[in-house]
Amino acid sequence: MNVSAVIVAAGKGIRMGHTVNKVYLTIAGKPVLYYSLKAFDEIDWIKEIVVVVSKEEMEYCQENVVKKYIFKKPIKLVEGGSERQYSVYNGITNTKEDCEIIAIHDGARPLVEKETVIKALKEAYLHKAVALGVPVKDTIKVVDGKNFILNTPDRKYLWAIQTPQVFERNLIIKAHQKALEDGFLGTDDTVLVERLGYKVKVVEGDYRNIKITTPEDLIVAEAFLKK
Repeated sequence: MNVSAVIVAAGKGIRMGHTVNKVYLTIAGKPVLYYSLKAFDEIDWIKEIVVVVSKEEMEYCQENVVKKYIFKKPIKLVEGGSERQYSVYNGITNTKEDCEIIAIHDGARPLVEKETVIKALKEAYLHKAVALGVPVKDTIKVVDGKNFILNTPDRKYLWAIQTPQVFERNLIIKAHQKALEDGFLGTDDTVLVERLGYKVKVVEGDYRNIKITTPEDLIVAEAFLKK
């Protein structure tokens, strides 16, 4: 299997309360982005890693992550866009044309496990479109504009979707191009594929695969790493 990984690291993460990009904040002395890269760097099927960063942070990322730590795979830095979706598009279109599968991962998810990624890659090879996810634990409510409950979906059908999200290369590029043509912005990459009429397989992930969004998440992530 010939796989390219696209790590999206161009966001600022305003909710963290820091001016620095959250992927450069440290967990156990190393940047969040280091751990995200490391998980993909250890997988034989992955032939290259494309990291999408903001224009202003390209040099910083190169010096403080890519060069500072030892990675086996070639790592290419690509400039991000004004929205996450545009950043992903820049990343996937800068992968090698001979790759079969693209795994798209949030740089702010440092706790993804190598074995979980491999499971997703195997499923993507069979189904063309896959996302990691976990069953929701809380009861979910749909509310109106004034926060009054409209209805309660059956929890057994609800999953919280994570990354990586893994796709056949031609399919995900086609899905992004269609979204660009239509002026459509989605909250993740699976919704773009769904718009083309394809079914996306959800592969059970891990509750520890959290996205670093608030300062408390750094504390939780460090606790998981120590286990």
